[in-house]
Amino acid sequence: MGDLADRYAVIADGMSARVDAVGDWSVSSPCPGWTARDVVEHVVQSHRRALERVAVELPATAPDDDPGHDPTPVWHTASRAMLDALGDDDIAARTIETPFGTAAFSELVGSLICSDTLVHTWDLARATGQDERLDPGAVEATWTAMQRFGEGLRTSGAFGDEVAAPADADAQTRLLAFLGRRV
Repeated sequence: MGDLADRYAVIADGMSARVDAVGDWSVSSPCPGWTARDVVEHVVQSHRRALERVAVELPATAPDDDPGHDPTPVWHTASRAMLDALGDDDIAARTIETPFGTAAFSELVGSLICSDTLVHTWDLARATGQDERLDPGAVEATWTAMQRFGEGLRTSGAFGDEVAAPADADAQTRLLAFLGRRV
């Protein structure tokens, strides 16, 4: 799992850097109707659902009595748990049911979790005025994963319509435009 764990670590580190620098969790994000807090909570929930498939549980994402909570600690817990799971060969290889059929846990992480975390890193950066540059290797891997889904990835409603990217757009811009982001 070295390559996948390394790729996930790079992506999670990028998200962590943005999460740690957020000053206002209530700002709007590029995801319609979502705040910066909502973006991080979504990524944590994606991690939670994936980890539950291999019997790894995370603590609650938000105290019921504090809707204005800071999601930073739970993000760090979720990303550490994911990295630990990828570092356990038995867990990483475990066959699970995914939204796309039966696959190894590592395949779910490599396609869905890495992609979701990477793209929402950009969303969080854009919402909070931070550095929007994403790791080029992670962008390339996510582009490859998303191309396999093609237009079918839009059927869930999780992604908007593709936005036209300039002919000379870099890989990050092409990926974000494909996933409905206006860069």
